[in-house]
Amino acid sequence: MSVVKKMNEQYFEIGKVVSVSGNSITVQLSDSVKSDMPIINGVVYRIGQIGSFLKIPLGYCNVIGIVTQIGAAATPENVLEKQLSFGYDSVSNSQWLTINLIGEQTGKQFNRGVSQSPTTGDSVCLVTIEDLSNIYNDYDASSSINVGNISSSESLNAYMNLDKVVSRHIAVLGSTGSGKSNAVGVILNAIIEKQFKNARILVLDPHGEYNTVFKRSSSVYKIGGDYTTSKQLYVPYWALPFNELISLFDAPITDANREYIREKIVHAKVKGAEVNGIKIDSVLISADSPIPFSIKKLWFDLDDFERQTFNKRGDPDSKTELVEKGDPDRLKSNIYQPASTTNSPPFTNNQAKGLLSFLESIRLKLTDTRYNFLFSPGEYTPDKEGKIQKDISELLSDWFDSQKAISIFDLSNVPAELMLSITGTLLNIVYDALFWGQNLSNGGKRRPLLIVLEEAHNYLHNGKASIASRTVQRIAREGRKYGIGLMLVTQRPSELDETVLSQCGTIVALRMNNNKDRAYVSGAIQDELRSLIDLLPSMRTGEAIISGEGVKIPSRVQFFRLNGAYKGSDPAVSELWRNAPENENSYAELVKLWRNKKFTLEENESE
Repeated sequence: MSVVKKMNEQYFEIGKVVSVSGNSITVQLSDSVKSDMPIINGVVYRIGQIGSFLKIPLGYCNVIGIVTQIGAAATPENVLEKQLSFGYDSVSNSQWLTINLIGEQTGKQFNRGVSQSPTTGDSVCLVTIEDLSNIYNDYDASSSINVGNISSSESLNAYMNLDKVVSRHIAVLGSTGSGKSNAVGVILNAIIEKQFKNARILVLDPHGEYNTVFKRSSSVYKIGGDYTTSKQLYVPYWALPFNELISLFDAPITDANREYIREKIVHAKVKGAEVNGIKIDSVLISADSPIPFSIKKLWFDLDDFERQTFNKRGDPDSKTELVEKGDPDRLKSNIYQPASTTNSPPFTNNQAKGLLSFLESIRLKLTDTRYNFLFSPGEYTPDKEGKIQKDISELLSDWFDSQKAISIFDLSNVPAELMLSITGTLLNIVYDALFWGQNLSNGGKRRPLLIVLEEAHNYLHNGKASIASRTVQRIAREGRKYGIGLMLVTQRPSELDETVLSQCGTIVALRMNNNKDRAYVSGAIQDELRSLIDLLPSMRTGEAIISGEGVKIPSRVQFFRLNGAYKGSDPAVSELWRNAPENENSYAELVKLWRNKKFTLEENESE
């Protein structure tokens, strides 16, 4: 090892600028650099390490660049052709670097972007620990969070700009076991430690990983919760826009019948506004208005009209007698005298819409206990007249106005096929509420919300026009204007909708082995860092390349290790197989749960 030549006390020259092409600078190392690991002031530096920084002094300003190539790959074409004629060894020993410019340092202040470019012959110098310290310590303590250490120098803290992270969206990407959940936990914990009085964070957690990590600073809402460690998660169906509500039902429906049902829902919501004393002009009520109505009564009335028979053809006053009276609460149809198969009474209802198959799909959804959170949402469930005990304002207040900064929606009990509708429904309600209340004190503009979407690829699959995808796309495009930020967390970025990923202003890329996923990450980050994506397979657990608006300078960061173990999503096979069977008759209970479509049975049901 040797000490490189000193220009003065601040600058340690390692080479010269040979060519400038836009933002890319080709550097030829000086002959005086005899070692790639010089010692300067007792510190060992590695010249040309991919992702490291170099500086080009230009008067009072230092232009900072990041190393993207070294050796033969960085050799200019004309030089390479000449060297190849002398043999491969001469090429492999070439001392060349390529750097991409990222910002300027004036004194102790660093700014992204370059106002002046270097030219051929300018000196290229090492960025010392003191330089890095000036860059990384130039931050606003009130708006920054400390998430780890700079990999090249563990003495330097890694800060992220919270304003940019929330308002411009962030994606945390990495393979299984790379440390995604820990990175998300560190970011959220850093926010909590700032002790903001008005912070508001919503975590959609499909595996229940965060319940134990943020016990003291979160409220947990769970579908099928046990009431001891969590609250029941309710999402009233009547708060959904019409198209999203109809899309929950599987059977096909014609456009004419869709509009027919839309009209019936509007009438039901007008009545719901009256019985609940909601102050709104009835002319303004639409099928999208978040006003309660009884979906069971709607089903019953539509179903009844389809089944009616008449003693006189086309005469609504000649309706036949009921054979069996139905019940909307039990989703039981009225049964009329069957229509004759000959040209004699009773006659079928020639005004019927042919809706029975669609109405049957509604009935099946309403009786499926997995959808109780939606169609039987506790005190938010309307009675037959549309009267409710609690309005949606109390639901939103429960979610977001507690003394805890984080609200965790634990979806671990939800089957995968329901994930799209559940997440989309939740996000739609939250976004619409904050959008229309944007100018109020609890609206998004005056009290921003960060939405964390864990395992986002499960319900934001590229090419699927689901309610979840549509809602997240809308938040990604427009949410920043209304104070709603996204944090996407996924192990398969290639499966995400490209529109959503492209809207993320900050990218946290952890270890990633899949080539297709790395290609998507490469397309999402700034051009000068794309060559660094090749480093991702060799990253340590918890180590990431962070780029974009959330950091002052693109950085390779080792995240802190968060205290508190995450709940694993996989069973401990070797331990569970070692145990003796608990109940030989458990399969009878299993089948009973299966048939009743429930996770647990009441005492009277289990007998």
